Amino acid sequence: MKRIGIIGGGQLAWMMGDGSKKLGLELIVQTPSKSDPAVSIAKDTIFAAVDDAAATEILATKCDVITFENEFVNLDALSLLENKGVCFRPRLAALSPLLDKYHQRCYFRDLKLPVPHFFAIEKSEISENIASNIASKIEYLGFPVVLKARRHGYDGQGTFIIHDLATLSTVINQSNAQFLVEAFVPFTKELAIIAARSVTGEIVTYPVVETQQKQQVCRRVIAPADITPEQAAEINAIAHTILNSLDVVGVFGIELFITADGKILINEIAPRTHNSGHFSLDACTTSQFEQHLRAVAGLSLTDTSLHCAGAVMVNLLGYEKSYSDYAQQRQELGKIPHAYLHWYGKSESRPGRKLGHITVLLAQQNRDAIESIIQTIESIWYPG
Repeated sequence: MKRIGIIGGGQLAWMMGDGSKKLGLELIVQTPSKSDPAVSIAKDTIFAAVDDAAATEILATKCDVITFENEFVNLDALSLLENKGVCFRPRLAALSPLLDKYHQRCYFRDLKLPVPHFFAIEKSEISENIASNIASKIEYLGFPVVLKARRHGYDGQGTFIIHDLATLSTVINQSNAQFLVEAFVPFTKELAIIAARSVTGEIVTYPVVETQQKQQVCRRVIAPADITPEQAAEINAIAHTILNSLDVVGVFGIELFITADGKILINEIAPRTHNSGHFSLDACTTSQFEQHLRAVAGLSLTDTSLHCAGAVMVNLLGYEKSYSDYAQQRQELGKIPHAYLHWYGKSESRPGRKLGHITVLLAQQNRDAIESIIQTIESIWYPG
């Protein structure tokens, strides 16, 4: 397979550009705007919303297989294309239990995988007063609880930390979304692992990383995570169980918590390349983006190991509404030793928007050095 269709044209698709050149693949992208990052690396582009199945039918005529940059798709509409012979990787049946966060939780629970306590909540169950069955469930979990929109939540959108019943009622009544309620996990670290599975069932995993969030948005990634070999092995086993159970093809990102007593809990899974794996572009033998293309194109998977002692990745997030290209800050960031800056070329900045990232390779794992690098980057990037 030489022509790969991608639904979605953001930075995740854009970062597949180098891998596609290396592998001799052509990328055809379906994305809404001419200013989207992946337009610049695509052989051809279908300008349409990512959930426009009619546009995806046109995309299918131009490529050998279709994959996904994001999960905001219409599976019911796409299944009509799959029934006509269009090849999706990962297959739609693998995505089906994952796109709704409540269904995702249920799927992991049924696999006997460790997840926080959770339950679904409907708007009909919230009126002027919280229904008694909901109140009793929340009493069992104890405040605070985490409220999540079941669909279309990412980068902290649709996620709320709730401290009382009145706030819970207000948030739900102000939204048309369906929600999942789960226990707040008093974690000591947030972790993630990138795993890839091929058409033959081969699985490779990247080093487990620590992720640091701010307002539910990933701010930093430290690779590898400072955890025990036993904890790393448990996380790898979780990744193998999930990918094999779903019979997927491609790269998945799995986010997890570790508690004070060393317990591992799954937070969420992203059925695509993931922010927590961006360090692999510069720190690993094979990036997550090349690995995903290898899997989707039916090629064998390759080495995921670090070629350095470790790496720090910092997201460059928007902090204002502007149309600046931040040339001065980028020039300063480029002077940091062993740094690799990736700028996504987005025309508009707004608070929380991912505009780029920078990865710094480490000669040794030293927490003080890591904190110093982070401080240097963020003092250059963020005003004040």
